[in-house]
Amino acid sequence: MIYEYRPHGTCSQRITIELDGNTIKQVRFTGGCPGNTSGISRLVAGMDANQVIQSLRGTRCGHKPTSCPDQLALALEEALREETHG
Repeated sequence: MIYEYRPHGTCSQRITIELDGNTIKQVRFTGGCPGNTSGISRLVAGMDANQVIQSLRGTRCGHKPTSCPDQLALALEEALREETHG
């Protein structure tokens, strides 16, 4: 399953997630800080989406109430909900 998410409150404009069941195959950020977003993408590849959600949910960027990792957690939650409820 490929899921597209539009982040809110971050520099990135889109997060594209490829899932195989609950396993993250690939994550691509459009925009954002290239080093950080590519690092996050590499770290989460092959991981269980629920584990990533638990680890990244609530991460803040400076004084912002969210961050690219937090938005990835939200995107994964939505993707898993969509896959479960079609």
